[in-house]
Amino acid sequence: MKTELVKRAFKYRFHPTNKQAAELSRTFGCVRKVYNLALEARTVAWFQRQERVNYNATSAMLTQWKKTEELAFLCEVSSVPLQQTLRHLQG
Repeated sequence: MKTELVKRAFKYRFHPTNKQAAELSRTFGCVRKVYNLALEARTVAWFQRQERVNYNATSAMLTQWKKTEELAFLCEVSSVPLQQTLRHLQG
């Protein structure tokens, strides 16, 4: 007797409140900024010094970036997505 496999899919729609939408937007903006800063640091290190920059190094950079006046806004969002973007960059 042959058994058929049934596949199902579910779709969900997310309706954030204005406050949630603002927090998500702020978080995504910070993630984008951290990704671009880390990518630039890795690119410069490789093309100028043929040096590889790993997750630990970019994580230390993130700590330093948060301490600067220009990037202090990175402290306003959860560090989890910021760290995760560094892990994704590591590949």
